[in-house]
Amino acid sequence: MPIEAVKWAPALAIATYKKHSSRPLRETPSGDLSDIADVLVLQQIHRIAIPPPGLHFLPTPASTLAFDTQQELLWVGNEYGRVTSFYGPELQKYTSIRAHPEIEGPVKQFLFHERGIISVAPKSVHLSSRRGLTQWHIADHGMYDLRCISFLGKDNSEILVAGCQNTMFKIDVEKGRVTEEIATDESYTMMKYSHYICAATKAGSVNILDADTLKIVKTWKAHTAGISDMDARNNYVVTCGWSTRPQGTLMLDPLANVFDLRAMMPLPPIPFHAGAAFVQMHPRMSTTSIVASQSGQLQVVDLMNPNTVNLRQANISSYMSGLVLAPSGEALALTDQECTIHLWGSMTKMHYAEYSNPTEFADTSGPLPIVDWNLDIPLSMVGMPYYREQLLSAWPSTQVYEIGNQRAKVDATILANLTQTDFGGFAPNPRKMRRNQVEKTRTVESNGTALAAPKFLSEKARELDGDQSNSRRISDAVVESLANASLKGSTKAEVPIMYRNVEIKYSKFGVDDFDFEYYNKTHYSGLETHITNSYSNPLLQLFKFIPLIRNLALYHAATTCLLESCLLCELGFLFDMLDKAGGQSCQATNFLKTLSNKPEAANLGLLEEHSPASPLSVMIQSTNRFLLEQISFDFKELAPDATRIDRTLATDALSSIRCVHCHNDTIRPGGTNVVDLIYQPLSTNHRARTSIPTFSQVLKASVERETQTRGWCDKCRRYQQLATRKTIRGIPMVLMINAALKTQEAQRLWSLPGWLPEEIGIIVEGGKFFCFEGEDLRLHIQRNMHVITVYELVGLVADINSGEQQKSHLVSLIDVAISERTPQEKSQWHLFNDFLVRQVSKEEALRFSPSWKVPSVLAYQVKTASNAVDDSWKDTLDTTLLYYDWSINNQQPQNSRVLRPDIEAPGKGYHVAIDTEFVALQQEEIEIKADGDREIVRPTRLGLARVSVLRGHGDDEGVPFINDYITISEPIVDYLTKWSGVQDGDLDPRYSTHNLVPLKVAYKKLWLLVNLGCVFVGHGLPKDFRTINIHVPKSQVVDTVDLFYIRARQRKLSLRFLAWYLLKEDIQQETHDSIEDARTALRLWKKYEEFRDAGVVEQTIEEIYREGKKWGYKPPSESIDLSTSSRRLEGRSTEISSVGGRDTPPILQAGSGPATPLGRRGAGRTSEYFESPLR
Repeated sequence: MPIEAVKWAPALAIATYKKHSSRPLRETPSGDLSDIADVLVLQQIHRIAIPPPGLHFLPTPASTLAFDTQQELLWVGNEYGRVTSFYGPELQKYTSIRAHPEIEGPVKQFLFHERGIISVAPKSVHLSSRRGLTQWHIADHGMYDLRCISFLGKDNSEILVAGCQNTMFKIDVEKGRVTEEIATDESYTMMKYSHYICAATKAGSVNILDADTLKIVKTWKAHTAGISDMDARNNYVVTCGWSTRPQGTLMLDPLANVFDLRAMMPLPPIPFHAGAAFVQMHPRMSTTSIVASQSGQLQVVDLMNPNTVNLRQANISSYMSGLVLAPSGEALALTDQECTIHLWGSMTKMHYAEYSNPTEFADTSGPLPIVDWNLDIPLSMVGMPYYREQLLSAWPSTQVYEIGNQRAKVDATILANLTQTDFGGFAPNPRKMRRNQVEKTRTVESNGTALAAPKFLSEKARELDGDQSNSRRISDAVVESLANASLKGSTKAEVPIMYRNVEIKYSKFGVDDFDFEYYNKTHYSGLETHITNSYSNPLLQLFKFIPLIRNLALYHAATTCLLESCLLCELGFLFDMLDKAGGQSCQATNFLKTLSNKPEAANLGLLEEHSPASPLSVMIQSTNRFLLEQISFDFKELAPDATRIDRTLATDALSSIRCVHCHNDTIRPGGTNVVDLIYQPLSTNHRARTSIPTFSQVLKASVERETQTRGWCDKCRRYQQLATRKTIRGIPMVLMINAALKTQEAQRLWSLPGWLPEEIGIIVEGGKFFCFEGEDLRLHIQRNMHVITVYELVGLVADINSGEQQKSHLVSLIDVAISERTPQEKSQWHLFNDFLVRQVSKEEALRFSPSWKVPSVLAYQVKTASNAVDDSWKDTLDTTLLYYDWSINNQQPQNSRVLRPDIEAPGKGYHVAIDTEFVALQQEEIEIKADGDREIVRPTRLGLARVSVLRGHGDDEGVPFINDYITISEPIVDYLTKWSGVQDGDLDPRYSTHNLVPLKVAYKKLWLLVNLGCVFVGHGLPKDFRTINIHVPKSQVVDTVDLFYIRARQRKLSLRFLAWYLLKEDIQQETHDSIEDARTALRLWKKYEEFRDAGVVEQTIEEIYREGKKWGYKPPSESIDLSTSSRRLEGRSTEISSVGGRDTPPILQAGSGPATPLGRRGAGRTSEYFESPLR
């Protein structure tokens, strides 16, 4: 076939371009308009036959045709489900894959995604990479006649698949699964996306669907007998189709219909007497369309002026079967019935995509060396292959799934006694197993080094009481086991025990019965994992051991800040709790709750419930960036010196943006709190000897990041290539770095021994950033020619892939010596694996393996700030919150009076009585096993609802100065009114008659009392403090549970029983009241002090237990039948009264009882302390 040019009228093209294109025309020195040269003259530059579907097959016509939107590829599908791509103007064959089974029929349509190409056939949807590797394949029983596919938005994260069937499917492109099935009454044959989803029906209508709701917004009847082609772009829809002749046969309509998506109205149609079969909208010229007939006649027309047309004929010898225009507008491809592809374009300039990415080709292998083989040649001359990349056969754990159980074997006894019948056989049941119990036939690999869960504390208490001879604790064996675990030569299957997932087990007593000391023998506290978004625990630990960040957080927490959304305050509270805990396990409940309430966190995908499939390494690096920005923002809200936070965290820089075309410079602030490392790709030439970059070189390139992107130039007034470069003016005292490992080459760098330095030196001069390590750093320090700042590595967060049977998780490795109050002789590296904490060697901490341990976040701090732990915030505590009533609903606290700062300032040794009440925010999750055993998967989650704090000394002893109800924004599943006294509406600001305060206010009051040195008196305080999420040192706690407790009895006495026996009072009759309970605990402590002064503590407690056994450890009133009770005690009183003095009765003798009358009682606390749902 001769090469023939298809030419369109220059005047029409130029006028159309000037009128409707947003891009200005650019003239060449010869005066031509190069921007529309591809429109003025198109030449057929190549023609090839479509490859046959297989060997010994004849070529078949193309069923669909499309240009790639991201690479220089042309994709073709055929009738046998095969997809083939061609590269460049020469149409070099690139890939050819069978995307769909042959029996399904032809490939109907393509969509292009950054992950690859999506194709649809009548019974399946397929995504493969552009190299031909299958990413996912979906075939559903509801898919039987699919025809078309479309994206559901500009983010291209979801697609809609439809056809001539009554069901449409939403598919998540990333996960490769159907997320929703939508019923429909329409039969769709093709779809295009342009603000709306434009869907052509089998009946010839065009439905405009809303991309979010998939509801039909508008419907046009475009053609009477069906639509042959449709294109939508720039708010216009153009269609071609058939109509029915009087004889009943079909013919192509002599016009193409046009519709406006903005005005939702039809426009004048485009006349085309040869019969419009194909249509394409020009991607650059918003109102220009190309219409073609089956005979090869083409017409370019302006939609706004359809009467001005220009016709040309493409020289083909058969009927045209397809037409497609490249996204760049510089290439045109068509197919015919002779199974041929014709490519048209400009000989001097042709690109398929507007901004194309480089296409990856297979490496070319050189000729194999010739070996003169004989019997004397050693076998070592034959080299074994060296693999620099992970083999495809090494499947990741995310793609390894368990299969079904093997079929259980029939017991031999049954077979021996089997009686055959017409319907099968029967035999006596040998009863070797329980009912509905089957044999476990799955083979499980036993791992002798697995870390077994510890026994519960209640079980250990019983064992210790029963056998005191075994002094060796089970945790001692664990420490030895962990000590013997080595990293040297570890593979994914040999991940040391200390790096593996740890899990909390729950007994009937809840999480308090779990032995956290089993995992931690150090004086550094770990963080628990049973809280949502606890994946951030390692990052919080890293922040805590950076002295400068710790000082900022505690300094800010000690100010007047009462913002509920302040993450810096929550960090300060958390750091103080970890310091005071001294090795006891803690939880970041309040911090994580505040983080979850941040709308920005949800939008950035930082919450586990919104990003269940996101890699943890990506999430923790995004969280690092977000938290540092929030810390800076929160600090500047109140701090008088706002620059202090910038000097600590922010890199001071300017970004210079230069237009490559006009060299116009734009200067903008370019400071950042985090440095994302950028790794230059290593040379793929095996013969080239390129030096391996050091960490300092990678850091320098990342800080002085130079990038080229396409953006808007204000001077050129158009999109141009822009070069961005940073000028560094200052560096922070804390350098936070995201490892940003995305390639295997970068992971191999980290696996090199000693690649991560413990110290680096940084010089900033003349806007340049220089970084040194090792010997270079030592020489610069010796010469002292430049001002060099030395940084030391504080720690890092690492991503651990424990193997196929465990999901990936995060740990932190920290040199705790830097945050000690006194300088240490050497580094002290510790592993923080949630609540498992253990000391490790420096070599283990800084050794990485691409297969199971890779870094995510690094933290460096200036060496001069080592051990700079500042506790001066304790001297500047703002305690004004304790001296005035705070309320969000303008209600005054009942039966309460605030402290008077002149005579009642709390301080060290000041006793206060406390009691709290809680409500249930989430019910416990229970798993019932096949044998009937119940296992608690997740305990009940409680929320603080009320807190009461009473004076413990003075004239107003027993008078509350804090009596706050806490407003809760989360749904409350159970108010637990029997035990809390809180009713529906008490915590709602709209209806409550109590004074309501936010959790932040109530918490800060208690936090201030703890740091002022107050001593808390109460009953069962550890559970209360744990739920409040605060740690009070043991020296500041007086718990009446422990005062009246004999360990050998293994029973703790309830507050109600102690009050009945010792104080002659019957409390908690109808429900609980925190003021009454706190006052009772205060009086019990006073009574204990009297017994101690008299030297009768032990015999008194023995008498209490004897009397308790007699009454079942309950007041006698609890055992009286309610139906026979004729009297009821009057309601309890919480009015202000003094309980001071030593007017308590003498020690009771056996058989004596309370002086108060007995009456009908409501539900109260259970007799055994551990059985209470709140204590």
